[in-house]
Amino acid sequence: MKKIYLLIALFCFNMLAFAQEKSTYDYHEAFSPSFYTTGGNLFRSADGRPGAEYWQNSADYNIDAKFDPATQRLSGIVTIDYTNESPNSLDQLWLQLVHNGNKKDSRGAAMRGSFAEDDGSNGFTIKKVEIQQGTSWEEADFRVIGTRMHIRLKDATKAQGGNIKIRIDYDFLLAERGRSGYMDSENGQIFEVAYWYPRMCVYDDLRGWNTLPFLGSGEFYLDYGDIDYTVALPEGYLMAGSGELMNPEETLTKSELKQYEKAKTSDETVMIRSEKDLKKSATQKGKDGWVTWHYTMKNTRDVAWAASKAFMWDAVRANLPDGQTSLAMSYYPVESAGDKAWGRASEFLKRSLEIFSEKWFVYPYPAAINVGGPVGGMEYPGITFDSYKATEYTLFLLVSHEIGHNWFPMIVGTNERRDAWMDEGFNTFIDIYAHEDYNNGEFSPKRDGEYAPGGGNPTDEIIPIITKEGAQPVMSKADALTRADVHPLEYFKSAYGLVLLREVILTHDQFDYAFQKYTHEWAYKHPSPEDFFRIMNSYTGEELNWLWKGWFIENWKLDQELIKVDNSKEQKEITIKNNEKMPMPVLLKVTLAGGEVKNYHLPVEVWMQGDTYVFKEEYGKNIIKVELDAEKQLPDVNRDNNTWSAK
Repeated sequence: MKKIYLLIALFCFNMLAFAQEKSTYDYHEAFSPSFYTTGGNLFRSADGRPGAEYWQNSADYNIDAKFDPATQRLSGIVTIDYTNESPNSLDQLWLQLVHNGNKKDSRGAAMRGSFAEDDGSNGFTIKKVEIQQGTSWEEADFRVIGTRMHIRLKDATKAQGGNIKIRIDYDFLLAERGRSGYMDSENGQIFEVAYWYPRMCVYDDLRGWNTLPFLGSGEFYLDYGDIDYTVALPEGYLMAGSGELMNPEETLTKSELKQYEKAKTSDETVMIRSEKDLKKSATQKGKDGWVTWHYTMKNTRDVAWAASKAFMWDAVRANLPDGQTSLAMSYYPVESAGDKAWGRASEFLKRSLEIFSEKWFVYPYPAAINVGGPVGGMEYPGITFDSYKATEYTLFLLVSHEIGHNWFPMIVGTNERRDAWMDEGFNTFIDIYAHEDYNNGEFSPKRDGEYAPGGGNPTDEIIPIITKEGAQPVMSKADALTRADVHPLEYFKSAYGLVLLREVILTHDQFDYAFQKYTHEWAYKHPSPEDFFRIMNSYTGEELNWLWKGWFIENWKLDQELIKVDNSKEQKEITIKNNEKMPMPVLLKVTLAGGEVKNYHLPVEVWMQGDTYVFKEEYGKNIIKVELDAEKQLPDVNRDNNTWSAK
């Protein structure tokens, strides 16, 4: 009999040893004391805020353009007033020419696997580039390199306030498809126009000139400035543009102007151009058959616009904190009309502006616009392009998400080409709560292609993403992700990480205070991922480096396991193991004899000294059941080892 007991004991010891051996957890790696490779400096503080000598350059634009719908060709002259606030003189300039990415022999086409694709656009034709010298203009020494223009300066632009003016004469053929484009509708074509002028690349304190080419996935990184632009269109074409319309009296009809002014003070949607109005011209008579639209936008990264004879148009006032207002407007074809479709779009936009303004940062622009057209969903400062086919939930999803980008990255100006998760993930995160807040949760919970696409528990749906063979980290260069990985990682996993932080790891008060601080401190500036990590650590009072490293920088997995429960003593012992690299708080549910339930939220620090943790508590009763994360709040990749029962 003694031999039998000895064999049983040896077997149990070996099984325990096997369980310990399979753990890949390294507490020193998870809680590394050297997470930051550098300290703060005068440009970027150690606590994540802009430093005392933080600087960034600015670019003001004046654009005079003409668009011919018959040929889809836009021609323009852009004058850029560029100010160098850096401590370095600049002997070169770099600009973005995004439409060159549409060329059939572009680098982006090569990445897609074929030079054969051609959407009909010839990219930018640069007719002339000039630099102002005193009161005269001289031809610049420039080269076009794919989606970028390189200007080599004869005289360097001075540091800390030096200024240079660039004038570019250009044109391009609008592509039918992409982030802008055009389509036919019952009452005429709809044109959505973006990236329609050469734009400055950012020169910053992190990398100098940011010159990554546009390859199709990684989006944009732009400086701030004031943009004044005019677009000449054939009369009858209604234009919707970023910013404020400066000449409504010269462009709109009398009835449109009257309803437009009425909408500015109305809390109910006002129809400015209805279906019956489509039989009439949308504009006043123009000079030689052309009408010039004049818009301005202050302190913005970019502007975009749309135009059509087919637009219906409605608007409503958005009421923002401290008595501020903005005008929420929607332009869409008759095919999109109806109470289950674009008839509610302006109301969706109004409430999105109000919700995001109340919670994070007040929307700063005089108007916000939805356009229903060929582009399925794309964001620009003050204007969004959303599918004209969208209805109900899908329309609210598009409206709230695309206008949400005005906070991330239009106001908080991150580098989308490198860190797409900081715009798509952060925006998806704030959308989750907008879905809850809108109309008593009419479209809640958020479950779509951006977040938990299967419609179930996000915690369950994230597991296949992080366990997928060859899964990449969230912090991968945007263009390095396959198309199939973009939404799961940049949107879903990034947003889910912030949800974990707000709902499980921190309190709402801790998270909201720090996230609001990040948004306000970096409004109209250029934060890096490390700035975000630092400010969240500093203003929550927690060292969250284990989360930043495991969830965003790496693709660590979580597997908490119940090893054993010891009822033999008055002080009961529950042994828990962390089998994978990712630490997380322990959510422990203990059921005692008689049915009494005890719930514990144990901090992540229980894993600071090793992969095994013993929880001890005196109950006076035996434990009959123990569960780890009973409510499925944590992304545990193996739930089969999360429950122990006395039976």
